[in-house]
Amino acid sequence: MNPLKSGTLDLALLAALQDQPRYGLDILKHVNDRSSGLFDLREGSLYPALHRLVKVGWIESDWQPSDRGGAPRKVYRLTENGREALHTKRQEWQTLRGALDALLIRALLIRTPTRRSA
Repeated sequence: MNPLKSGTLDLALLAALQDQPRYGLDILKHVNDRSSGLFDLREGSLYPALHRLVKVGWIESDWQPSDRGGAPRKVYRLTENGREALHTKRQEWQTLRGALDALLIRALLIRTPTRRSA
């Protein structure tokens, strides 16, 4: 199961932009590297999500010259609303994670009785 399809894509993208602005392929590389490839984020998912986040006002973009002298790159950065959304989504994630951890730990503590031969 791809974790990005479980509603974590927005959180991953906002987190990738929390420390610095990034252009599209840099965001993709950052998310994939930091997740050790678990997310396997692809361009086909990345750019529609970035456009959606721009539309809701969580990120903004502008064109900047390439640091290598090539074509300009569209660079994305968090807006103040995006920082607030990241904070909210991080809290939601921590709440969900805590609930799941509690369920998993509880499941480990409950042992099913073994059947004994008569």
